[in-house]
Amino acid sequence: MEKTFYDPADLRRFKEITKWSKELGNKFFEYYGSVFQDGALSAREKSLIALAVSHVVKCPYCIVAYTKDGLQRGITKEEMMEAIHAGAAIEAGASLVHGVQMMNKYEKLSM
Repeated sequence: MEKTFYDPADLRRFKEITKWSKELGNKFFEYYGSVFQDGALSAREKSLIALAVSHVVKCPYCIVAYTKDGLQRGITKEEMMEAIHAGAAIEAGASLVHGVQMMNKYEKLSM
């Protein structure tokens, strides 16, 4: 198998970030664990959100982790794809709305 920049084995090493900064690493994992517990949103809903965001921020480790997590929570492939499309639509809209900045600058410079 061809080696890529993102080594899938690195995902299993995520907990090791505490080695070089134990206090901050432990605080992060405590926070992270708390965020994904059931609350006003279910852990299942949060998993779908995390999957969509993983695609928007283009994190291959997160995509793998939240695809697996979603499957374990009974999230269907259709729900996953719909969540990804929701994230993609927001990402596209955010890019396009910045076009107004370009339009403003263009109009100002063209005067």
